[in-house]
Amino acid sequence: MTERVLLVGVESPENFKHFEESMIELKNLVKTAHGEVVMEVTQKLPAINRQTIVGKGKLEEIQQLVDAHEIDLVIFNHELTPRQGRNIEAEVGVRVLDRVQLILDIFALRARSKEGQLQVELAQMSYMLPRLVGSNDALSRLGGGIGTRGPGETKLETDRRHIRDTIANIRRELKEVAAHRERNRQKRKNSNVFQIGLIGYTNAGKSTLLNLLTNAGTYSKDELFATLDPLTKKWKLNDSMGVTVTDTVGFIQDLPTQLIEAFQSTLEESRGMDLLLHVVDASSEDRHLQEQTVMELMKDLEMDSIPVLTVYNKMDLVEDHLFAPTLFPSCQISANEPNSIAIIEQAIIEQLKVIFTPYQLELTPAQGKELVELAQQTLLLSQEYDETTGNYLVSGYASKDSKWGKKEEE
Repeated sequence: MTERVLLVGVESPENFKHFEESMIELKNLVKTAHGEVVMEVTQKLPAINRQTIVGKGKLEEIQQLVDAHEIDLVIFNHELTPRQGRNIEAEVGVRVLDRVQLILDIFALRARSKEGQLQVELAQMSYMLPRLVGSNDALSRLGGGIGTRGPGETKLETDRRHIRDTIANIRRELKEVAAHRERNRQKRKNSNVFQIGLIGYTNAGKSTLLNLLTNAGTYSKDELFATLDPLTKKWKLNDSMGVTVTDTVGFIQDLPTQLIEAFQSTLEESRGMDLLLHVVDASSEDRHLQEQTVMELMKDLEMDSIPVLTVYNKMDLVEDHLFAPTLFPSCQISANEPNSIAIIEQAIIEQLKVIFTPYQLELTPAQGKELVELAQQTLLLSQEYDETTGNYLVSGYASKDSKWGKKEEE
């Protein structure tokens, strides 16, 4: 059964610039969690009420609306402290969640792999542990619905020590997963495979782009957090150079710190990339805010030193013909259209010319094996046969870590 949800947001001097966009996003998050937003209640305050977020009169109004419209769940567009959650729930008489719990719930819904499920469980438990004290009645209910998915709810009946032990065990398991990921990354690096990572705001079209480039057949849908588990696929750039393309979890405003901590091994996947494709939904009204959110999170996650190519996606949905990119270097595509492959490929090639070192070589027929390696491991742009010498004249760009890139520098 779809739950009937009432949304609550407080506009203050701290959030007034992005308040409307944040409320729209909250509504979309509820939709993704399979809830029905019946109504929204907002209030302007000079500062958020420390006890109940909203003022006393507004809280009474919410309680009346809950009764009148048969609301099942009230969701606040703010992170609630344990005390605030208990105070509000006592007044309104139905379950109360905050933005963080909603996002965690969606992650529980999306987690497919063992690693993803462990990461979500860690994030849920880390968030709920301090909220156990004095809230046994509210937290022991095992009814279904938004905010109860994943292992979090079933664990809440157990004591704090058991939860701490479980958190420690999950962290141990995730360390093993992280070590396995690191070995795979190192293997790819040692084999001179150029690694491209897809990053961007949730629902920008990263999975669609991965499918376009690699025929990955990964889950791709117009909804928030459609992809949770990172996926790496092989792709031949310029019809010969072998690269890998990795899709990762989308970013969002106010990404919960518990998620950032829990998803360290997943985020590490992006940190090890040679080039990041920042996919942006060009048709979004909140494009500038989403760009800013991703850039700030990249800085927080120490990924801002990696070369970035911005890919403005969904250009077919852009109504304004005077669209102007704000991030550079960049290219503009519609991932659903086949000609986008050529556009993005050319943009990546231009980036590699900046990142890589140019080379010019003369190879004898006996060096055929090296010619094959050059085609597979570097950006080989020209290959000519010199009839006078019987040799091959080749030129292109190679990674500075490769033997051909080092030769040029020496």
